[in-house]
Amino acid sequence: MKAGKLRSTGVNQSESFLQYVRKHWQLYFIFLLPALALTIIFKYIPMGGILIAFEEYSPFLGITGSEWIGFANFTRFLHSPDFIQYLLNTLKLAVYGLLWGFPVPIILALLLNRIQSTGLKKKIQLILYMPNFVSVIVLCGMVRILLSVTGPLNGMLGTSINFMTVPEFFRPIYIISGIWQGAGWASIMYTASLANASQELREAAIIDGANIWQQMKAVDWPAIRDMVVIQFILSAGNIMSIGFEKAYALQTDMNMQSSEIIATYVYKKGLLDGDYSFSTAVGLFNTVINVVLLVLVNKIVARMNDGKGI
Repeated sequence: MKAGKLRSTGVNQSESFLQYVRKHWQLYFIFLLPALALTIIFKYIPMGGILIAFEEYSPFLGITGSEWIGFANFTRFLHSPDFIQYLLNTLKLAVYGLLWGFPVPIILALLLNRIQSTGLKKKIQLILYMPNFVSVIVLCGMVRILLSVTGPLNGMLGTSINFMTVPEFFRPIYIISGIWQGAGWASIMYTASLANASQELREAAIIDGANIWQQMKAVDWPAIRDMVVIQFILSAGNIMSIGFEKAYALQTDMNMQSSEIIATYVYKKGLLDGDYSFSTAVGLFNTVINVVLLVLVNKIVARMNDGKGI
């Protein structure tokens, strides 16, 4: 009887809410209008520019007046001699960055959660969060100074290596600097999720003699597991979406073999060479790969996580 009353109460509340929305729809429309307008203007309308990828685009003729060439730009990119190199460089940088960088915020959040002193915890969090507010260009400048021939690292090692000119060093430099900059800020979500961990369960685990690792496994991990799954799916789905700013800022003529990725290639072809159609086609190819990866990773993780995905 009680269950039936609860169901009927829930149905009545939902119906009353819908009636209220219908009665005051103008209020909701006015409230949502700015967000909808901004989304349509800056997100959906620019999608029409995708047509450039299928045309021999000329700024003087415009999108409607340019010659339609179909998939010729995509074929040109896929058959270019450097296609495999750019694709592999992008994948290696993204996959290695995901494998090395994804666990670090989780570990930081778990360790921060073990600190009992509130004051000490806040100071450590402040130190960890500060690098996130350093701009990418400033970060790249710091890296160049640190790794220059006369920089601090060579001074400590007693060497005179120009690390920025060695292709093999580019990926570790890119990934490690990215972890330093973003790991602390990325740990905020996991720290917030750990706040919902059951204190009663933690106390029971301590009473039962569980050590720190057993407490993390039984109490902390269940509290952040869903967040970890969501973040992993989103990160894996954005494997190809490496911003060109940092790669371009750390790029030199000597490390081009490892540092030239699809994003920098699109920038050079589109803005420097003025080949708008070709660069748009390459960017669209990159986006399609991202969407495919997102769907595949979501399905794989959902099967491994009892059907829970995005």
